[in-house]
Amino acid sequence: MNIALISIWLSNKPYRLQANQDNLLRISVIIPVRNEASNIISLLKDLEKQQYPKDKFEVIVADDDSTDNTITLLQQFQKLTSLQLLINSLPPKENNTSPKKRAIQSSIQLANGELIVTTDGDCRVNERWLMTIADFQATTGAFLISSPVTFTNETPTWIQRLWINIQTIEFSSLIGTGACAMLAKKPNMCNGANLAYLKTVFEEVGGFAGNENLASGDDEFLMHKIAGLYPDKIRFLKNCSAIVETQAHTSIKSFYYQRKRWASKWKHYSSYTTTALAVFIFLANFAVILAPLLYFFYEMNKVQLCLILLLKLSAELLFLSLVLSFLNKKRLIWLIPLVQLIYPCYVTFFGFIAQGKNEYIWKGRKLQ
Repeated sequence: MNIALISIWLSNKPYRLQANQDNLLRISVIIPVRNEASNIISLLKDLEKQQYPKDKFEVIVADDDSTDNTITLLQQFQKLTSLQLLINSLPPKENNTSPKKRAIQSSIQLANGELIVTTDGDCRVNERWLMTIADFQATTGAFLISSPVTFTNETPTWIQRLWINIQTIEFSSLIGTGACAMLAKKPNMCNGANLAYLKTVFEEVGGFAGNENLASGDDEFLMHKIAGLYPDKIRFLKNCSAIVETQAHTSIKSFYYQRKRWASKWKHYSSYTTTALAVFIFLANFAVILAPLLYFFYEMNKVQLCLILLLKLSAELLFLSLVLSFLNKKRLIWLIPLVQLIYPCYVTFFGFIAQGKNEYIWKGRKLQ
């Protein structure tokens, strides 16, 4: 599988801007937030620096009942900024099973843009971010565009940096695999921190209807619905200017809850291909754990063991090196072997965890 991923990745060159700027769509940037007082202003300042014409995009920040001073900071910023900034202050809601979807859905109802672009309150974006997305959409006619996401690393201690670097490598495997699936016209993964789609298509497929009771899936379930109608209109934007940086988890607990949330989605996929791929990835990683055990109990000889590990790990090393280089994280390539030792255990663990009751804490709330 990794050999196929390498081939697909290398055969698709980075996108170069080429559209006539007069044909670019009006954009609505939607940012769902909850308790992002320490981050949201940095993102809004990034948006102020966009090379995209100010009259061709608006920013909607959907505040989901923050308990810190997020709203106060937004109101102060709104008075001074040159951005077309709308604050969508959501009222408290009991039994809010999918707060992020509610925030995005209500914001789309207020949006004037033809192209919806979503990101998160703790993200940072390049000054050519919107221009690159809009140009790509105009050139390809894509209905949904998934763009790359990686992690920032601004922590003060070496042990925290190591933990974040490990997460960055693990996350790059998801970004790279999802990108290759889209490039092969078999979309299976995307990330709401850097997602764009036509407002008309969102409305045509019924938005988040059908999985509104699941907290997760504002990105992938929507992508699968659009792909079901328009399989050739789902694209991955392979361009460095489109990369969004977000914050990694500084605690094991928050990392655990996020990955548990992600792993719990596969049972709800309507696509048999996507479900089969999730099972295949689980089995491939479980095999790496099982192989040494079989060797230990004399069910496998040394040559067979080495061949299994060599085929998987060498191809995986090359693929991750390519993706990390694209994400401007080439300096982390030396850490890949360490992650390869951890990753099969991680995938196996969360694969089993996802079979149980999928409750987790997210943004101070218990969700499922």
